Amino acid sequence: QVQLVESGGGLAQAGGSLRLSCGTSGIIFSIHRMGWFRQAPGEQRELVASIDSGGSTTYVDSVRGRFTVSRDNAKNTVYLQMNSLKLEDTAVYYCNAFPLQPWGQGTQVTVSS
Repeated sequence: QVQLVESGGGLAQAGGSLRLSCGTSGIIFSIHRMGWFRQAPGEQRELVASIDSGGSTTYVDSVRGRFTVSRDNAKNTVYLQMNSLKLEDTAVYYCNAFPLQPWGQGTQVTVSS
């Protein structure tokens, strides 16, 4: 049974930083491309960053240069370092593997001015 458990969200001021973590079980973590997604109220869930098994990364334009995705295969964990946070980064953040697995509960990130 696949489990994805996100943590690290919270309230941050604009310009601040947060680091999200996602622990996984039930998958062979090291072979999967992993992604961080977010969903703001009334919006569709979007992929914001991904990292493949070799460490190559992709970012949506709105976070490139501010967010960094990384992984620790020994810990079956993927991270998202979020710097220079903006109000529009407010959303519930989820991680998932590719191909997509059942979603976890996500972690709320709220950025205030």
